[in-house]
Amino acid sequence: MPAVSAISQWPVPNASAAVVAAGGEVLSSHGDLERSYPLASVTKLLTAYATLIAIEEGVLGLDDAAGPPGATVRHLLAHASGLDFSARTVRAAPGDRRIYSNAGFEVLAEAVAQRSGIPFAAYVREGLLDPLGMDATTVGGSPAAGATSSARDLAKFVAELQDPALLDPSTLAAATDVVYPGLAGVLPGFGRQNPNDWGLGFEIRDGKQPHWTGGTSSPRTYGHFGQAGTFAWVDPAAGVACVVLTDRDFGAWAVDAWPPFTDAVLAELRG
Repeated sequence: MPAVSAISQWPVPNASAAVVAAGGEVLSSHGDLERSYPLASVTKLLTAYATLIAIEEGVLGLDDAAGPPGATVRHLLAHASGLDFSARTVRAAPGDRRIYSNAGFEVLAEAVAQRSGIPFAAYVREGLLDPLGMDATTVGGSPAAGATSSARDLAKFVAELQDPALLDPSTLAAATDVVYPGLAGVLPGFGRQNPNDWGLGFEIRDGKQPHWTGGTSSPRTYGHFGQAGTFAWVDPAAGVACVVLTDRDFGAWAVDAWPPFTDAVLAELRG
């Protein structure tokens, strides 16, 4: 019985999941892969990737000024601009603290739109979603948390993360390594982490405890989870990625269910 079958015991009305190999093959799945779910903050992965595409296209640069005084595109992507979680209030100097910020991602999307002359949702569609055939994904609303998608579409996205065709591999490698090492901060839902490591839009697991991935997840694991009860991670050491979408908001049930689920997926792969 595949590890994903454990999802049937979760206290959620609906859930869809896919375990995706480095070559893009869906190794196992659960539920309706075509069902659409709100992504909440998993949206940030799409926003970050589209921004990295814009950087490679020369629309803007990582060290271009953006956000509060002294902050750059790099700071915004890495949740180190100093902006508040939801308001455009400056809480710290750029680079001083890891303050998880929806507002920062909204400012980031505005910078891409302004400098490209293309509405951000259209830029994501043309640069990322259409090339990957992610036809079921919508990017309306906040670029921090407003997208909807299916497990089938996100399986295509995590396949791209494992074998990038839209970005130079060196760009993705830099984006999934720690940016501004050593910064402490709060990981929503899991408390203060020191350090609270982050890449360019991707949360890095490293040695965080507690964490939403598994105890056997490699420190190189990266991804994001969302308040809508959603997550996507890539474990480069294991050569696999996983997408899980549900229609129950994140809470204690997810804290209890997600880490052992991830450990079971990885154990199954190890045989």
